[in-house]
Amino acid sequence: MYKLTFTIVFFITSMLQAQTTYKSGMNKAFELWEQGQITEASNLFERIATAETDNWLPSYYAAQVLILDGFSKLKEKDVLDAQLKKAQGFVDNATAQSKDNPEILVLQAMLHMVYVVSDGATYGMTLSGKINALYSQAAQLAPDNPRVMLSKAEWDMGTAKYFGKDTKPFCEQIEKSLQLFANFKPETAFDPNWGQERAEQLTKACNQ
Repeated sequence: MYKLTFTIVFFITSMLQAQTTYKSGMNKAFELWEQGQITEASNLFERIATAETDNWLPSYYAAQVLILDGFSKLKEKDVLDAQLKKAQGFVDNATAQSKDNPEILVLQAMLHMVYVVSDGATYGMTLSGKINALYSQAAQLAPDNPRVMLSKAEWDMGTAKYFGKDTKPFCEQIEKSLQLFANFKPETAFDPNWGQERAEQLTKACNQ
């Protein structure tokens, strides 16, 4: 009986310690990201992902840090290519841990978008269809996810502008996403919860 009790206590203590380590590590990585230490933040998310083999979130954020930073490196082709290839590895890891996840599908679409924005002539034809397919799949899986609606509408708006078409329908979708953001509640403290500020900025621009 004593051995059983000891084993249970040890197991619970180990679990609590692991959760504390995970939480502190994730908070530190977000802090580095906020400070603009992109490489350090992504590397820390990667280390957490190595330990959290059943958790898609560290790989998701390791990729997202690099993808969003990629928009600031559009003119640095070699640097951008290396960064996006590394990010793709993290997206693949996250996908392996959580298939048919709309948040990861949006992230994959965003990664492709960086390529398209950096060199539309090279990547526009090859990746535009993939981006549309990813957003359509994400919308089917999670029609009430605000990031899905926002990201798809922003992509569609950019495409419409490029071809000289009316962007009003996509402004309406972005404004609608704000209603979804108001009601969205992440399941855990680290689940994706970004996008509302971007939706507000785009809605303001649409109304000017």
